Amino acid sequence: MNTFLKGMSILVVATFLGEVVEFLVNMILARELGESGMGHYMTILPTIFLIMLLANFELPVSISKMIAEHDESYHRSMMRHAIRLAVVFTTVLLILAAIVIPIIPVFNDYHPMLKWVVLSLIPVMTITAIARGFFMGKQEMGRIAVSHFLRRAVQLVLLSALFQYFEFGSETALLVAFCTLAGSELVVFLYLLHHFIMSYQKIRTVPGKPVSGREVRKNLVEVSVPTTGLRIFHSLTHAVQPFLIKFAIVSAGLSPEMATEQFGMMAGIAMTIGFFPAFIAHSFLIILIPTVSKAYAEKEFVKLQKLLQQVMLLTLLYGLPAVTAFYFLAEPLTMTFFHSKQAAVFLQLLAPYFLFHYFTIPMQAYLIGLGLVKDAFIHSVYATIVTFALIYLVGSRPQWGMEGVIIGMNTGSMVILLLHYMTICKKIGITWLSGNTIRDSRL
Repeated sequence: MNTFLKGMSILVVATFLGEVVEFLVNMILARELGESGMGHYMTILPTIFLIMLLANFELPVSISKMIAEHDESYHRSMMRHAIRLAVVFTTVLLILAAIVIPIIPVFNDYHPMLKWVVLSLIPVMTITAIARGFFMGKQEMGRIAVSHFLRRAVQLVLLSALFQYFEFGSETALLVAFCTLAGSELVVFLYLLHHFIMSYQKIRTVPGKPVSGREVRKNLVEVSVPTTGLRIFHSLTHAVQPFLIKFAIVSAGLSPEMATEQFGMMAGIAMTIGFFPAFIAHSFLIILIPTVSKAYAEKEFVKLQKLLQQVMLLTLLYGLPAVTAFYFLAEPLTMTFFHSKQAAVFLQLLAPYFLFHYFTIPMQAYLIGLGLVKDAFIHSVYATIVTFALIYLVGSRPQWGMEGVIIGMNTGSMVILLLHYMTICKKIGITWLSGNTIRDSRL
């Protein structure tokens, strides 16, 4: 537990600083791109994240889980096989992406160079994922914390310098914004690769035990494939959601230009503010996966029960005050940081969505650690069906519009949280209504 709390503290501090920097990044983007440009930026961003996700192949999750569950003497052999698998995967994906990305229609409305910027990120993301998974599994959270901060800080520096000293047209400005994102990923890649090589050289000097490549590939694929499937589903729904939202509110009577501006205010302003406290939830996500995996592998169900209670309590302690502040201070926040009064309404209406989101992130980490990725996927499907159905049915009504869209988002986030929580409680022996602990028969 001391290791968990220490790692958690390091991640929270570093991620907080990174979130502050990201907040400044979004302020610069909102100012330089304008409401329409921000809408276009937020529209294409989920598609780019989907491609980056495929390159990532959820290796941080699978490698960290494998490292956490096995003795250190096996790590050298495991990492050697993992690197070989990643090299083959990256080569195949890079070839396929070079053929497919140039013909994806969604890129046609953006600068032609954007396709190649995204393509260049594929090997960077895969190699970075290997190093990140290794450090997560070893619970060397300092490396992970620094990499998170570096990504934000480098992007801020690049954005500030480029927009201060150069003038860009709207299309080029969007390209520059995405290039700064790619540049920050490159710096993180170099940082983690350097430390991974140093760590790998150290474990090579320690006597190790061999593990068959087939077993390592099996362990990695059993986690990476379903987890990647889950993340792909999330990315696909996030990529489709902007178009569904804009279609719904256009059906409600708004012009396409106004719909794009409203979506930009919701996604680029209200969500930027509302997701700010989620850095704590993401810190939980990073450290919970190896911690829960190790505890579950060792059948420590009492530890898992206590850990869940602590995570829920900590989330409530920061989440409830945060969304309360968002509701009552919405207009001062949106006006101070983004000079947008209308976005304040969206921030207030999204308060339940943010609170449920803070709880859902560590719950998903718990499910992955317990080997319940399939359940997490099914929950996501159910929640997405509810969300999309309500977004269209309520959001397309003239009297609702964007407010109806937000009702759908709030409802979907509540559904997935409840499904996650009930499944976890059943798995580790807690009655979810009363919170009473049940000693598992395997204890």
